Amino acid sequence: MTNKEMLTKRRDESTKAYLLQSIMRNGGWINAHIHADRAFTINREGFDVYQKQSLMEKWDTVDRLKAAMSVDDYYRHFSMAAERMIEQGVTAMGSFVDVDPVCEDRALKGALKAREVYRNDITIKLINQTLKGVIDPVARYWFDRGAAGVDIIGGLPRRDERDFGPGFGLKHLDILMETAKAQGKMVHVHVDQFNSDDERETEQLTDKTIEHGMQGRVVAIHSISITAHGAEYRQALYRKMKEAGMMVIACPFAWIDSPRREDRGPTRNSLTPVDEFSAYGIPVAIGTDNVSDYMLPFSDGDMWEELKLLITGCRYTDLDNVVRVATENGRKVLGLTVH
Repeated sequence: MTNKEMLTKRRDESTKAYLLQSIMRNGGWINAHIHADRAFTINREGFDVYQKQSLMEKWDTVDRLKAAMSVDDYYRHFSMAAERMIEQGVTAMGSFVDVDPVCEDRALKGALKAREVYRNDITIKLINQTLKGVIDPVARYWFDRGAAGVDIIGGLPRRDERDFGPGFGLKHLDILMETAKAQGKMVHVHVDQFNSDDERETEQLTDKTIEHGMQGRVVAIHSISITAHGAEYRQALYRKMKEAGMMVIACPFAWIDSPRREDRGPTRNSLTPVDEFSAYGIPVAIGTDNVSDYMLPFSDGDMWEELKLLITGCRYTDLDNVVRVATENGRKVLGLTVH
């Protein structure tokens, strides 16, 4: 056997090769969370913004970009994201799409056009992004418009908490749940994004899921602040999440750039704790989140890199469940299978 043949054999027998082959045998990658409408919109000027601003500041900074984009612009960028997924063997993706007073429904129209074009290549579930919240009357108008046109109801309670004060994040969740129940849809919500013990949004989302009778139909996105809390809190939360039929989406690369903190707490990183969730039977799926935009300029939407970061950062060695994270759990959170 030549050296080249030996190297090829070792590569084909590697853990990476095993996982990639297993993922393809299990129906292909599922990208459970992406913002495809803003994919590949970063430029040199935008990179300066990325360097200097926090996430909350970027929520408003992207207004300039969104206001300038036409339906065709959104279609083009969404299509670029879809093709990036297809080339990797992604068979389904769940994309948040901005629907708000700035871009109105242009992003949604562009996304719907792209979904039709790629319908034979990839299954696309659309979720409305509430970047302006749902409490302001104008924002609420566009939330209602967006909710009627998507497959899954999306949320960002921290926006209304920031703009209107304590308690408005809970009101945000009530509106999401009531809308989802009325329309027979699932709910996906960005929660616990800042790796801080000040946040308890996953717990709040779980409580609202039970209160509104939405068990098994609600998905938490990120949930990284959970590990800023002690073990007793985490374990109690996991038991409650299991009772509520909660599911979670991890987007590892999205928060790896979290700044250093001076607050004290359990030793942790900024990754969704897939190992702890899985131990309690809580399904975790994986997504790329933002791709080459103001939020994540260096992300190119590589599913393997996301999965590798998650399992390495969490020292997660249950390879059978790693495959489920990349495949069937994604189908569950997108409502593509019975769960």
